[in-house]
Amino acid sequence: MKLFYSPGSCALGVHILMEEIGAPFGLQRVNFAEREQYGEAYRAISPKSKVPALERDDGSVLTEYQAISIWLALTHPEKRLIPTGVERHARMMEAMEYVVGTIHASGFRRVFRPAGFAPNSADHDAVKAEGLMIAKDGLALIDKVLAGKDFIVGDFSIADPALFYVTFWAVRRLNLGLPSNVQRHYEQMVDRPAVRKALKDEGL
Repeated sequence: MKLFYSPGSCALGVHILMEEIGAPFGLQRVNFAEREQYGEAYRAISPKSKVPALERDDGSVLTEYQAISIWLALTHPEKRLIPTGVERHARMMEAMEYVVGTIHASGFRRVFRPAGFAPNSADHDAVKAEGLMIAKDGLALIDKVLAGKDFIVGDFSIADPALFYVTFWAVRRLNLGLPSNVQRHYEQMVDRPAVRKALKDEGL
């Protein structure tokens, strides 16, 4: 397998999961600064011009954090990355979709890429402020989910690296304070060997 990534991007979540699983894989950096994601070579791999993209052993490519993480979990059931029981499974999906679809896509994406929401540069500060509010409100909601638990559904699951990559942005890119339970989750994630390895390999 080969993971196409950009350092510190949302692909970090998949990178962590692959380290947790322990299956052999390679890393291929996509240089966003040089807009490599829009080049012909990378678009042949992922026409979405996004990371993560996971090239599997049969040559097929899977994209999107949720799809890749579910595939990794289901193909490595011994790692127990998806909780048993309908309720916990549903709650895991609920949290993961909210982190990726709202905190990331509606919140931090406005902060980091305001031009995608307003072509007029005069509006970019307002777009960033709205994105920051969405992200902060989202993390406050997730803080309640984490009350009394180490991880989102109690045990470590595919939802936790998703939360980590957005809290990594909050802490390392924006120097934001985190709600107490989210801060505890962030610290516990940083202490995991798979997370430390992924951060080191990405030069973070």
